[in-house]
Amino acid sequence: MSGSFAGFQASFVKSLFDQDAASQWATQPAFAVYRNTVMSGCVDALQANFPSVVRLVGVDWFRAAAAIYVRAQPPCDGRLLMYGETFAHFLADFEPAHDLRYLAGVARLDRFWIEAHTAEDAPVVDSRWLAGLSPERLGVLFLLPHPAARWCLFDELPVYSIWAANRLGIETTDDIVWQGEGALLTRSVDAVAWQALDASGVAFLDACAEGDSLAEAAGAALGVHPDVDIAVLLSRLLSAGALICPASNEERTA
Repeated sequence: MSGSFAGFQASFVKSLFDQDAASQWATQPAFAVYRNTVMSGCVDALQANFPSVVRLVGVDWFRAAAAIYVRAQPPCDGRLLMYGETFAHFLADFEPAHDLRYLAGVARLDRFWIEAHTAEDAPVVDSRWLAGLSPERLGVLFLLPHPAARWCLFDELPVYSIWAANRLGIETTDDIVWQGEGALLTRSVDAVAWQALDASGVAFLDACAEGDSLAEAAGAALGVHPDVDIAVLLSRLLSAGALICPASNEERTA
């Protein structure tokens, strides 16, 4: 791509998203129509990508906030399904959302849903094979999170409960306990699934993601909750399709 053409493109894009930018197109009525169409398309994409946030704040509030985000951070990927990677960070610093402390976390889980939905496929751990390993071989085994697995812990807020209810279109009730909780999203086959995950489960998956052995991951979980049942936790993660077994384990389990 020539420098002059690249400069033309950069100037054109800047004019699309910066209404104050001085350019050869800014005074042309047709360009204003095109700009509005592009802006509306980006806002529409964000509205589709963050349905739980929309349900919590309403369409008008969301679209007003999204328009500000679009001007500041226009899409850099033609696949608008992927647009909004930093939207949760934007909401965390967005002054009108200051009193909605859970909103950025809800946006983060909406984003996790997209990432889980679009992640590559991978075979999950064969639980029967795992059950046949001796304790010694299990200790040196290491498992990795599935490419579609997404998890996080919200220390103080019931973000997962709020998100899950709004994702399903269920009215939130006073039954939600206002305390921290974690979330796990997976997609081992064709549909994204989600469930609550406590701090020990988050610690276990964090350790697996860092390349720790199964024994080390269990130790990380026990370090958070000394009374956690590792067998139950592992079974739950296996059932969710949250783990894969790298081929490099072959030497360790031979």
